[in-house]
Formats: sequence, C-alpha cells, structure tokens
Amino acid sequence: METSRRDFITRAALGLGVATIGAADRLRAESPNPESSFLRKAPAMRLGMVTYEIGKDWSVVDLIKNCEAAQFEGVELRTTHAHGVEVALSKAQRAEVKKRFADSRVDLMGLGSAFDYHTPDAAKLRKDIDATKEYIRLAADVGAGGVKVRPNAFPKEVPREKTIEQIGRSLREIGEFGSGLGVAIRLEVHGRETSLVPNIKAMLDIADHKNVGACWNSNDTDLAGDGFDANFDLVKDKINAVHMRDLFLESYPFRRLLTRLNEIGYRGFCLAEIPASQDPVRVMRYYRALWLAYQNLL
Repeated sequence: METSRRDFITRAALGLGVATIGAADRLRAESPNPESSFLRKAPAMRLGMVTYEIGKDWSVVDLIKNCEAAQFEGVELRTTHAHGVEVALSKAQRAEVKKRFADSRVDLMGLGSAFDYHTPDAAKLRKDIDATKEYIRLAADVGAGGVKVRPNAFPKEVPREKTIEQIGRSLREIGEFGSGLGVAIRLEVHGRETSLVPNIKAMLDIADHKNVGACWNSNDTDLAGDGFDANFDLVKDKINAVHMRDLFLESYPFRRLLTRLNEIGYRGFCLAEIPASQDPVRVMRYYRALWLAYQNLL
C-alpha cells in the first residue's frame, strides 16, 4: 500500500509538471513577444526610433532587423540618411520599401523632413511648400503615416507674429494636401525660440486643421515659463508624435512626460532620438527597458 501511494504521488507530480511545462510552452507560442508575459500590462503607447542619429548609417534592411531585435515597433526615417528613402525613388523602389515594412514587425510610422516655412523670401517659401508636397506623396507611396516638419527660427527682420502666421498658413496648406493622401502633418517643437510651446500652439491655432498636429520633442524649453505641465496642456490635444532623448537625462522630466501621455490616452509612438552606438541593439534594448520601467510596466 505504501509503495502504491508513493507511486501515485510520483506519477501525479510528473503529470502536473508536464502539464505546467505544456501550458508555459503554449503561452510563449501564443505571445507575439516572448517578454510580454513578464510585463504587468501591455503598454498603451508604442516605442520606436528616429534615424537621427542612431540609425543614420543603416539601410532599410538593417533598420528593420535592428528594430525587430530590440522590440522597437516603428521608425521615423530622417531625410538625407543612408536608408535612402527620398523623393528621387522610382515607383518600383517606393513599392519595394513599402513591402519590406509591411512584411516586417516594424511600422514605417513617418518620414522626417527638414522643411520649416519661416523664410521671409516668398519664392523660397513657395518652393519649400511644394517640395513638402512631393515628400508627402513619397510618404503615401511607401506607406508612412505622417511627415514631420518644423519651425527653425524667427527671422530677426520680421515681426514674430507675422512669421507665426506665415508658418501656420503654410501648415494649413500642407495639412489639407496630406489629408487627401492619408498622411498626417507633425509639427516638431523645434528651433531657437520657435521651440517655446506657446509659439507652437499659436502656429497650430492658425493652421486650424485636424490633419496638423504637434510632434513633442522633449526640449529643455518645455520647462520654460509656467513649467512643464502648463506647456504640455497647451498642446496636449494636438500631440500626434513624440521624440525622446536619452531617458537617463535628469534635466528633463521623462517620467512625468510618460505619465501625462498615458493620462491623455495617447496611443501613438514615442520615438527614441539618441546618439549612434557601436552596440546599437543592446542600447535600444536598455532604452526599451527604461521606457517600460518609467511607466511601471515591468
């Protein structure tokens, strides 16, 4: 009887172990990311990268490979970099870029231009707006969801209010054009004095178009004036992309930023805009871990 009882317990324990292992294997197989079972809950936002600077020398193939390895879900391709996604691409080349991203686990969430619209030269302004439209066509052809543009400065010889109005009207024009192609316009909080959030809000108010939003850029100027929360509140309803620097920088309230983004129900991309590295995937993995930890998701 004693032997039979021990045999029964042993068989039961073995059976339970096999069942537990089987359940764990099924969980791993069903999970899109092996790490996801270790998270407290799935992130509401998505993590990606800007190819300025860490990916500036990578081809499209390398970008996808490295992002997948680091579990980065999206990428904004900065113009002039080695990936070569530029307006000179042929129709076939554009289709190839679109297919490469469509066949991967990485979203081509946007293209990063350097168009700015603050010039007092009317001919140059028209040229820049028309060039932006070509870039928007490129975005539509390669499957990018948006195009980043920026203000860069206030010309000293022009009243500030006039420049703000000119930028806002330019944004409205390209916003309308992008709307017809399904490409959002993302105004980066950028430039000397133009990066002050009240100035960005004024530009967006003049643009007054649902297809034009703000690309939060995590600048030190976000803390100016009435402080971070007051500035964030000025454009919180317009944020359609987020750029983030190195998260370890103590001069910037990154945990507060992520808290506020979650509070407003932001579901878009947070994009790492960080320096190049000799060990990029390892750096990206650490970046993701800190991004999750700051949201208490690990």
